[in-house]
Amino acid sequence: MTKPIYAIGDIHGHLDKLQGALELIERDGGADAKVVFLGDLVDRGPNSRGVIELLINGIAQGRDWTVLRGNHDRMMSYWLSDISRPDPQLLVGYHWLHDRIGGLETLASYGVTVEEGDRYCHVHPQAQSAVPQSHQDFLAKLPYFDLDGELLFVHAGIRPEIPLAEQSNDDLCWIRRKFLEYEKPHPWLVVHGHSHVRTAEHRGNRVNLDTGAGYGRELTTAVFERRDCWVLKDTGRARLLQM
Repeated sequence: MTKPIYAIGDIHGHLDKLQGALELIERDGGADAKVVFLGDLVDRGPNSRGVIELLINGIAQGRDWTVLRGNHDRMMSYWLSDISRPDPQLLVGYHWLHDRIGGLETLASYGVTVEEGDRYCHVHPQAQSAVPQSHQDFLAKLPYFDLDGELLFVHAGIRPEIPLAEQSNDDLCWIRRKFLEYEKPHPWLVVHGHSHVRTAEHRGNRVNLDTGAGYGRELTTAVFERRDCWVLKDTGRARLLQM
C-alpha cells in the first residue's frame, strides 16, 4: 500500500494557518505522516519567527517533514548573510525590505522595527543579532526540491525538458511563465507553489498549492497517493480534479 504524502503550500508567516493545516494532516494521516512544505515560510504574515520555530522543533522531535526553500526564504537568508545582498532574481530596485516583498513584517516578528531614515549599517547588525543563529542556519540549508517516486515537490517549478540534475536553483525557486505555460507531461507530477491562484489547481503535469495565504486567503494542504490528489478540508478529503 502506498504511503500518503502530504504537501502544504506557501505559508508566508501565518503560524495559525500552519497549525490548522498540521491538525488536518494529523487527523487524516496520523502524527507520523510524511509532510513536504513547499517553501515561502516567511514574509507578509505576522509570525514568520513562529513558523520557523515550529518547523525546527517538529524536525527535532523526529517528524517526517521536508521543508523546501522558497524564493522568500532565500531572500531572507541572503539578506542576513555577513555581507547582505539581494537575491539576483529580484527586479532592479527591489530588495528584501521592499514594501512589496514582506521582509519588514518578518523582522517585526523578531522584534526589529525599521523606521524611515534608518540605514543598513544599523538595521543589518540588529537583525543578525535578533534572528537566532539556529533560524539562520535552518534557512541556509533548506533543499530546493524533494523527489519521491512519481512526485517532484519544488517551490516554483522546473524548466521544461531539462533533466533534474541540470535544473538551476534560480529556476527551482523563481521560475514562472515557461513552467506554468508548458502543457506536455513531465517525468513526474510536479507539486509546487510560488504562483498564487484562488484555489488549488491540477493541470495534469503539475499541481499548484499556493492559494494566497500571504494575501489573506487560505493555506492549502493536499494529500497524494502516487498521482492521485485530494485537498484536505475540515470535512475530510476533497478530490482535486484535473482541469
